[in-house]
Amino acid sequence: MTRGRDVVVVGAGIIGCAIARELASRGLQCSVIDDRPVAGGATQASAGMLAPYVEAHGRNAMLDLCVRSLDLYDGWIDTVRAESGVAVEYRRIGTLEVALDRANADTLRLLSQRADGIERVWLDGDRAAREYPALGGATGALFTPAHGYVAAPQLASALALCAEARGATFHRATVRRIDREGASLIVTTTSNRIDADAVVLAAGAWTNAIEGIRAPALRPVRGQLLTLAWRGDPLPTILWGPECYIVPRTDGTVLVGATVEDVGFDERTTAAGVRDLLDAVCELVPEAWGASFLGARVGLRPATPDELPVLGPDAHVDGLVHALGHYRNGVLLAPITARLIADWIADRRRDPAVDTFPPDRFEP
Repeated sequence: MTRGRDVVVVGAGIIGCAIARELASRGLQCSVIDDRPVAGGATQASAGMLAPYVEAHGRNAMLDLCVRSLDLYDGWIDTVRAESGVAVEYRRIGTLEVALDRANADTLRLLSQRADGIERVWLDGDRAAREYPALGGATGALFTPAHGYVAAPQLASALALCAEARGATFHRATVRRIDREGASLIVTTTSNRIDADAVVLAAGAWTNAIEGIRAPALRPVRGQLLTLAWRGDPLPTILWGPECYIVPRTDGTVLVGATVEDVGFDERTTAAGVRDLLDAVCELVPEAWGASFLGARVGLRPATPDELPVLGPDAHVDGLVHALGHYRNGVLLAPITARLIADWIADRRRDPAVDTFPPDRFEP
């Protein structure tokens, strides 16, 4: 596609903002449309964890894509900070997977012995208690130093600023329909109609409400996330237990997440969700009983039928491009998704991931 032509990005979450910034940096005219503010959907309820080796202990295509994206993060954040002037909170402080029983400890210990080039450190129960005294009765733990986190809403806002500085525009509206008319795609919103040369679908769980397109059946998966004011000794790393994870922030708070609930488009926080997370965090770190409860947030993560992302050009509509279904890994996959989508739109360069996670794989 010739540079300077118009691209509409549907969705202003972390994925949409990352793509808009990448497209704008390559000289394309870009408009972002969402009926919520930047990071107003699933992104605002994300703990921002960057932990591919916890999410996938076995080697597969999804893990490979996540690792590629993690490898981009250091340089990407440096660039976004410089372009936006926002000191995005980002730390590679590692993850500590905590086993509370012998079976889980055996699994983690065997994982630490794999000769796969991944740096991991196994801690038996005694060592875990010495090095992480806040833990409550760990049988063992596995430390992976490559992992970290980023403040996801802050990053999305910084990406939007970067995109706007290069000419991208953001609009509050609901996209109702997308149609191909001749050489253009017509995007019909609640406020106007926009002609575009390409449209990127990054609207998450709400994509299937758009008429005129054929998208994979995305289901919303509710995730509730707690914020606590920590009163104990500072936690030096991300803790990952059987029923929750804990992300320590630089402002003295910790994020505790996250529930996984198939409840449709229900964005309520619930007593059951809050209770379950509080029980889990207090079992993992008993000092959490003394923390102050600051609040809970909810996000609806977009999941495809196989819970893997959908990436690349639509098989039926020229100019329509998918960046959907990132489920629990949207923040982690933001830089690689932005790069491969922009590669296709700007230069027709097809990343291998597009063939691994094609939009039409669910069609009969």
